[in-house]
Amino acid sequence: MSAPRTSRTADEENFPVGSLLIARRLRPSVAAFYAAARAADDIADDPTLDAAEKLKRLDRFEAALTGGLDAGALDAVDLGSATRARACLDSAGVGHLRRLLTAFRHDAVQPRCADWEALTAYCSDSANPVGRFLLDLHGEAAADYPASDALCTALQVLNHLQDCGDDYRILDRIYLPADWLACDGAAEAELAGPGATPGLRRVIDRCLAEVDRLLATAAPLPLRLRSTRLALESAAILALAEALAKRLKRHDPLARRVQLSRPAMLAVGTGAAMTCLWRRLRAPNRQARRHPA
Repeated sequence: MSAPRTSRTADEENFPVGSLLIARRLRPSVAAFYAAARAADDIADDPTLDAAEKLKRLDRFEAALTGGLDAGALDAVDLGSATRARACLDSAGVGHLRRLLTAFRHDAVQPRCADWEALTAYCSDSANPVGRFLLDLHGEAAADYPASDALCTALQVLNHLQDCGDDYRILDRIYLPADWLACDGAAEAELAGPGATPGLRRVIDRCLAEVDRLLATAAPLPLRLRSTRLALESAAILALAEALAKRLKRHDPLARRVQLSRPAMLAVGTGAAMTCLWRRLRAPNRQARRHPA
């Protein structure tokens, strides 16, 4: 029987996934990467599977992704996602997907993060490969990896903060640093409550302060990229992350889901993209950044 597919679709994400800002010729690769990542994530998130079975299926998924498994070993959804990704992506793209699988295996067997360093190490596998894939796809320089990594880690932490209650209640996962919870006297069981206790609120705010630092590191990225389309996409995502972080500072993610409405996302993203375009046109070195994508 196929595992239940309960994760978000591209249309339900907080941030643009393969938006119209991505060049048409590159969208199939982005779609294939996203679909494969989502299928593998569904395996790790399936509450009907134990850890051993999740690891077995993730191993099979990776084998299918690299062409080493026959068609009968995975269900149709997972096999289709893996084979499409193998067909659409180059070896670097497949490599970034395999790094994501490392994070999904972590989710299957180690549903806690000891400290902030452990959380960011997890994000280096669960989020940063997505940004690096997009940079590579657009022919950008590896020198831009650190700013991209900072943005992707910030996005992942924001998603964890949004979902901290559901992650605990449904998946028994806690991405808040365990040492911070202990320091502020917050018990794990408080994540199942109707609202954040003072201790949990302090930990959430501490995470948001780190997110602010990450976003400051990521801020130069849109003006560094050669691809105008990817620059506008990254500017929109950066602005959306900043807006979501502000909302999480004001609202309790345990009381209700904290998110931006679709009209707000459109307004924030479009405004940031237009501002980025204007700044790029005014930049004195814009000729050096011209890029077909």
